[in-house]
Amino acid sequence: MSDAAVLSNAQLNKRIVSVLIFTFFCYLSVGLPLAVLPGFVHNQLGFSSFVAGLIISVQYFATLMSRPHSGRLADRFGPKRVVMLGLICCGMSGVLSIVAALCRDIPLLSLLLLALGRVFLGVGESFSSTGSTLWGMNIVGPLQTARVISWNGVATYFAMAIGAPLGVLLNQWFGISGFAGLVALMGLVGFVLAYQKPPVSVTAGVRIPFHRVVSRVWLFGLALGFGTIGFGVISTFITLYFASRDWTGAAFALTVFSLGFVIVRLGFGRYITRFGGLKVSLVSFVLECAGLVLIWQADSAWLVDVGAFLTGAGFSLIFPALGVEAVKQVQQQDQGSALGTYSAFLDLGLGLTGPVAGLLISHWGMQSVYLAAALMVLGAFLITLRLQQQRGRRSAVQTAG
Repeated sequence: MSDAAVLSNAQLNKRIVSVLIFTFFCYLSVGLPLAVLPGFVHNQLGFSSFVAGLIISVQYFATLMSRPHSGRLADRFGPKRVVMLGLICCGMSGVLSIVAALCRDIPLLSLLLLALGRVFLGVGESFSSTGSTLWGMNIVGPLQTARVISWNGVATYFAMAIGAPLGVLLNQWFGISGFAGLVALMGLVGFVLAYQKPPVSVTAGVRIPFHRVVSRVWLFGLALGFGTIGFGVISTFITLYFASRDWTGAAFALTVFSLGFVIVRLGFGRYITRFGGLKVSLVSFVLECAGLVLIWQADSAWLVDVGAFLTGAGFSLIFPALGVEAVKQVQQQDQGSALGTYSAFLDLGLGLTGPVAGLLISHWGMQSVYLAAALMVLGAFLITLRLQQQRGRRSAVQTAG
């Protein structure tokens, strides 16, 4: 019996949180600029809403490209080293954002520096988040995978809930350099804390080729990517959506989304183990789609807040529910690659959201992106339903055999 098997729930959670603090640092760094940068690029640098969405999406594309590598490196060299490298990249994004703010009188140079900072932040996100999750899985064992992924999401969206309004406040008080300085400081402090923690051993065993990992998890990832678009259109365009309607409180809508996420994750995360990841995902997609339709049809700010809460509540369990099913497709020595590949679809969904939604806005208006997102979530529901039906057929064949 492993050491983790005899630990209480509180002891297990303490072990998990001790490494997922680095996920919190990472996603606080991600959340701080979200409600600020689109307005800075559009209003102060003078670029279009398409460019404002693109500058946010640069981070997601960088995360997309680096996410599979983060998992493979963590499988080979251990998650501690990957987390430390990720925190350095997060800190560098803050430094580059400070320099970009100083160069605002040269808009193109400032934009390029922001883009480079977003690249560093994207790489930092993939390395810090994937490495922290694998670190947690290694210290509590494979039977606690759902618990680790769930706590990782709590750390992620609690950080986002704090980050959005805090970024607005720091920007009001100190400008771009306010939140960027905090990002740089967290990168440094996080690196020092990670360095002081003991590493975990790397699982031995023959690893399957990467393309076989992809073939086993891509449908789970595709459903995740479609389901992520609801979060993408809220986080990237809610400030511009509120401004287009002459409403205030866009940062509060981001906070309400994150609160819905955290409440459901803490209150209902155990249902993944009880009912299975696919069934939980199907219910979650219905709830998320309903929230997005409500935002699309809303005629007041409070209805948008309700829709944001429902969207966050629906999105809450999708990543761990499908993630648990995805990592089951491979052996433990390949779980880093599987988790990294699966997570990359989240980044792909977020990366495509900015520029595609920007084009939709220019042709059909700001509200159209929320209808489009609802349709994408419906597609995720259909993919997951197919996976559930395939599992049912396999179970029937095994029973008959």
